[in-house]
Amino acid sequence: MLKELDLLHLWHPCTQMKDHEKIPLIPIKKAKGVWLYDFDDKAYMDCISSWWVNLFGHCNPAISNAIKTQLESLEHVLLAGFSHEGIIRLSQRLCALSGFDKCFYADNGSSIIEVALKMSFHYHLNKGKKRDKFLSLTNSYHGETLGALSVGDVKLYKQTYNPLFLENLSTKAPSGEDYEEALKELKSTLEKHANSLCAFIVEPLVQCAGNMNMYHFGFLDEAIKLCRYFEVQVIFDEIAVGFGRTGELFAMDYCEEKPDYLCLSKGITGGFLPLAVVLVKDEIYNAFYAPYEENKAFLHSHSYTGNALATAAANEVLNIFQTQNILEKNAKLSLFIKQEFEKLKEFDFLKKFRQQGMIYAFDIISQIPRAGLLVYEKALQKKLLLRPLGNTIYFMPPYIITKEEISYVVESLKEIFKEFKA
Repeated sequence: MLKELDLLHLWHPCTQMKDHEKIPLIPIKKAKGVWLYDFDDKAYMDCISSWWVNLFGHCNPAISNAIKTQLESLEHVLLAGFSHEGIIRLSQRLCALSGFDKCFYADNGSSIIEVALKMSFHYHLNKGKKRDKFLSLTNSYHGETLGALSVGDVKLYKQTYNPLFLENLSTKAPSGEDYEEALKELKSTLEKHANSLCAFIVEPLVQCAGNMNMYHFGFLDEAIKLCRYFEVQVIFDEIAVGFGRTGELFAMDYCEEKPDYLCLSKGITGGFLPLAVVLVKDEIYNAFYAPYEENKAFLHSHSYTGNALATAAANEVLNIFQTQNILEKNAKLSLFIKQEFEKLKEFDFLKKFRQQGMIYAFDIISQIPRAGLLVYEKALQKKLLLRPLGNTIYFMPPYIITKEEISYVVESLKEIFKEFKA
């Protein structure tokens, strides 16, 4: 009954709804840890952290209790002219952890990219410079609102909307350890266009929606140096890779050089509630700090900015990181993930095995139409929620996953790929 009502009234995201004529929709009744349970009590392991948001398991008791406690005193208050303790503490902690000075909040990843783009443009304007273009990497993805789509490069998402976009230039994305060619192209692009560019926006280390393309942090250090020389700002989009996904708390922690803007969302609340933030240094903040009559204020707002329930969840997420040695535990777990998943190298149609921290991926080289979708369907039969990116299979689980559960995923994939061979 629920499935029928759903298909009658819901239009699902990132979905060709006609596919559900053949692929069953799965309403979920409850969740615990890495497991989701449908209304027939069938379990599905959440191997992708429900679109990369869940860090410490579904219905994590510590985060749940933090939200419940907050509910008793304050659910929300506008953040214009008012504030609350949770958002103040969170901002103080994020600045201390990141080395930035100020936090500006929004509701989700795409929205915070819009904030960073607008802020960069407005910063240059307040400094008396008219710059109106952005630069991003090929194969990049930064969200699906119009500004965020403008600076992305995944055609599947953006080609329909080209007439609506901001003007954006692109430069070659590095891949793997070799980034010299990408760096040369970046330098050439900056030499030609720096005077019209507000900022260079990049997903550090892993282009997640871009089929999990992974590259060396050395590119980022050299890219930031180039951008500094040409006076182009740098935006790090860590929406997907922040909060431990790459092995460090932030992907930028691998780098000596630091960006001008750090965008965070997804894992910030452990997968409980929407929240996003961009962190900046005082140099940027001060460019907007002026008498009202000078019209330099950054007049951007969202109704639920800095929501008290979301910030309670985010503060508890930081508590867990700080008290439970999460990064150290993940370092050991990521080695086990590598050890287990490389057993799949026995299949010659699986290529380009790669890992960055708690993210593991490989590609299916096959003539089978929509091979990734076939893996998705067969994985569901084995109690696994995998959602491939085309023919790229990736594993990005909550950090509480056990070694036994990881081994079960690999053994299940082996069984699936043996059918491919046949």
